[in-house]
Formats: sequence, structure tokens, C-alpha cells
Amino acid sequence: MSLRRLLATLVLAGAVACAWAEEAPRSDTQPVAPMGEPVSAAPVEDPDFGVRTTRYGLERRVEMYQWQRDGRGGYQQVWKPALVDSSAFEDGHANPRSFPLENRIWWARDVSIDGKPVELSVIKALGQWQDFRPGFTRLPANLAATFQPEGDGLGSALNPLDPNNGDIRIHWRALHLPPLAGEVELRGGKWQLVAASPVVNREKGPASTTPAELDPVPAAEQLPKRGEVRLIGKLILGALVALGLWLIGRYRRRRRA
Repeated sequence: MSLRRLLATLVLAGAVACAWAEEAPRSDTQPVAPMGEPVSAAPVEDPDFGVRTTRYGLERRVEMYQWQRDGRGGYQQVWKPALVDSSAFEDGHANPRSFPLENRIWWARDVSIDGKPVELSVIKALGQWQDFRPGFTRLPANLAATFQPEGDGLGSALNPLDPNNGDIRIHWRALHLPPLAGEVELRGGKWQLVAASPVVNREKGPASTTPAELDPVPAAEQLPKRGEVRLIGKLILGALVALGLWLIGRYRRRRRA
């Protein structure tokens, strides 16, 4: 092959490499930032008490006034969120044998941003629980006869300052979502946690994220990114130019010889 033809071939190959680098399809669809606020299809409700919130989760927290050992050989009465087994306690310190109400959480359904659904994992990982005082306008009559307003919730004690063993108090928390820009991305038509960022529990602080906790990245997103494609094209072009210069120098040296 003559030098002129070889140089023409190198130039053509370089042009092809540049065109490939510039026109390669965008296989790394850039994360789309949410524009609007999260919206749920309906309020979240505690069906037993008629408590509602328009936020993204509702938690009912129940405590019962019970006996427990005080660590000094005696007993004391405290509010506890679970049943204290008193079967081995001395006489006069028996607790109820069962917990009358459950601690429960309800999650908002059909939460969306900009018309796209939000994965429940986003709500659970990024949500922040905040106490709130319900209006109790939908409290059933039978429960209204048992409970009265106490603080931000309800209580069964006739005198909240002097509760009896087995009395119940209840309060509710609503789940708020912080600004989600940078925390979520649109994948597979759904808002999901940004795959590269650790899941953060807002009450417990940062927590490491295992692969099982994150949805797999679609195969299309595992392809080389546009910047990487351009870099590869430029490297190929540089190699071709260097090869051409080397061949020209070699050809000139041979002619001089």
C-alpha cells in the first residue's frame, strides 16, 4: 500500500472515530429531577379512631401504664409501648395479660410526583415522623366514652396526672417527606432512590445500603456513558494520528537512505 493511500485510510478512520464519539446515542439517560411535590391519592387513616392525615404515612403509638421492676428490688409504674410480663412479680403488682390496642403504621397509597408513581421504599427511607394533634371529629361513640383528649392524643385515665395500672394513652405521628431533589431519580417509569446514594433513616442517621435494598439498574443504564464514548473516540483518533506521523517519519528516513 502506498503512503498516500495509507494516510487517506488513517484520515478516514479518524473521521469515523470522531463521528462515532459525537453521535453515539445517549445510553446514560440523565436522572430527571422531580419538579412538583409528592401527591397521594387519598388521606391515610386509622380506621379504629377515624384519625386522618394527608401526609405519606400515619403511625399510631399506644402505651399502657404498667408495673415493672425498678432495678433496686422494688417496683415502679411506667408508660410502656409493649406488655410487661408480671407473672413473676409479687402480689399487688400484676399487669393486664394482654395489650388492648396495637401499635400500627399505615402508608399512603398511590403517591406520585409529576404524574409518576413513587416507590414505597422512597417513602420509608426518606420520610420524617412528626407528632401532630388530630381533631378527633370522627371518633366513634364507643371510643369517645372510653378516651378523652390528653396532650396531643387520647387517654383512658380519669385523671391524667394520676393514671391507674392498665390505663392507655395514644398519640399519632404523620410522615413528612423532605425535598426529594437529588434523592430520587426516574427509573422504569417510577421515582426510586438514587442508586449511588446511601439510604438514610432520618431518626437513626446514615446506614449502609446493601445491593438487596436497591432495585437493580436496568441494563440500558449499565452501558458506557456519553462522556466515556467521547473519550474512547478521542483516544482512537490520537492513536491514529500518532501512527500516521510514525509512518511518515519512517517513509522519509527510507527515502533519505
